[in-house]
Amino acid sequence: QVPLVESGGGLVQPGGSLRLSCAASGVIFTIYSMGWYRQAPGKQRELVATAPSGGNTRYADSVKGRFTISRDNAKKMVYLQMNSLKPEDTAVYYCNVRISTSDYWGRGTQVTVSS
Repeated sequence: QVPLVESGGGLVQPGGSLRLSCAASGVIFTIYSMGWYRQAPGKQRELVATAPSGGNTRYADSVKGRFTISRDNAKKMVYLQMNSLKPEDTAVYYCNVRISTSDYWGRGTQVTVSS
C-alpha cells in the first residue's frame, strides 16, 4: 500500500477546469517537497509543478499561467488547480512527496481533456 492517494481526475472539455488533490497522511516523516508529475501514453513522465517546503513553487513551461499548486501542511495535502485545460494536458497525474531518504508516489489519477 502506497502512502499517497490522488483524486479529482476525470473528463473535461477544452477550456475547462479540474482540481486534483493528494492526501499524504500515510507519510510519517518530515516532508521536504510535494509535487505533481504526469505521463501521457508513449511518453516519459514529466514534472508539472513542485512546492518545496519553505521554498518557491516551480512549474513546467507548458502549464505556467494555467496551473496552480498549493499545500495544506496541517492536513498533509497538496492540490493542483488546473484551468484552461488543453487536450495535450491529457495524462495520468501522479502525486510526489519527497522525504530525506526517498520519494513516495501515488497510484495516479486520469485527466482527459476532450470535446
